This record gives sequence, C-alpha cells and structure tokens, in this order.
Amino acid sequence: MGVIDRENVPITIQGDGVELRTAEVGEMTVAFVKLRAGTDLSPAVKGLPGDLCPCPHWGYMVKGRVMMQTKDGEQAGQPFYWSPGHAPMALEDSEYVDFSPTEEFAAVIRHIKGEA
Repeated sequence: MGVIDRENVPITIQGDGVELRTAEVGEMTVAFVKLRAGTDLSPAVKGLPGDLCPCPHWGYMVKGRVMMQTKDGEQAGQPFYWSPGHAPMALEDSEYVDFSPTEEFAAVIRHIKGEA
C-alpha cells in the first residue's frame, strides 16, 4: 500500500481539453482527470455500447462541476458512482479522481485513443 502522487502518474490522454493520468493498482485503475469547461466526451465514447462509457467509476470531484449524460438523464455530484452508460461534460474547469476496474477502463481508453 502506498501514496499515489498525481504528478508521478503518467499521462494517458492529453488534448482537446482533457488530461487523463492513470495508474493500475491491483485490479483497479486510479485516474486523475482534468477537464476544461465545455469539454464534452460524448464524441470520444461514440461507438461504445449505447454510445456511452460502459465502465463503472467511483470517485471524488476535487474541483468544478461535471455533468454525466446518461440514458436516464443527467447526473452530477461530489463523491460519485457513475454506473455504466455515461458520458461526461465539464460545466466548469474540473478535476476529479476516480477508480475503475482495470480491464473495463483499459478497453474504453483503447477506444478513445483509436487503438480498439
């Protein structure tokens, strides 16, 4: 067990208002996410089931506000659980940390990067 320092976690995706840093910890991945206000990740998840992210995420909003677009409407919150079937959109400059099952999240990352 140890401390995960955001600055020492490698950048996985950067550009278009997004900075994603990820580190695998056992069967989970911790992600440090920065989104610029107005960033909409809907286009990035197009082509995944329901055109939404199929991976669950548990986390905490450090700064800003992010709205989740889901098949059931919109969600927002501080500590959060985002069930499968969502696409984030930053309402303000935002930062959050989340934890996701590694295999499921890796598939989403490959899709976003065009490696799937």
